[in-house]
Amino acid sequence: MLRPWFSLSDPIWQDFDRLNREMEKIFNENYFSPAGISAKRVPMPAVNIGETSDQVLIYLFAPGLDPKDIDLTVEKNMLTISAGRDTAKELGEDAKVTGYYRKERFSGKFRRVIALPEGLDTASIEAKYKNGILNISIKKKEEEKTKKIEVKVD
Repeated sequence: MLRPWFSLSDPIWQDFDRLNREMEKIFNENYFSPAGISAKRVPMPAVNIGETSDQVLIYLFAPGLDPKDIDLTVEKNMLTISAGRDTAKELGEDAKVTGYYRKERFSGKFRRVIALPEGLDTASIEAKYKNGILNISIKKKEEEKTKKIEVKVD
């Protein structure tokens, strides 16, 4: 009877599995920050980007932001969204929390940079914040809009 020349239960494969888990741990903990030390990762709000025939729509999901603290800039087809929130304020002035057993809500500042497609009229950008969602719309330039071409039959 022929035996396969390897088996997944061989110790060498267990070593590869352990090595893989260790590598994932190293890269997920962000040891390779510019300062050379482990950097604290900041959660980024989720973004959906879509388009219609005449505009690009961007939805940033970030409940708890103060609309006055949201900073939007556009430069060279790059949209930058900067904002932050302090979840300690949400507990109220009389709540003096000295530590957390669990903290799942993001607190702090974030900066999100989104590359925009060519052919947008960035002068027409509009932003609205409602129910925790920042809605950004940017119109397409006239020459960039999709044109329907009628096919004539002879």
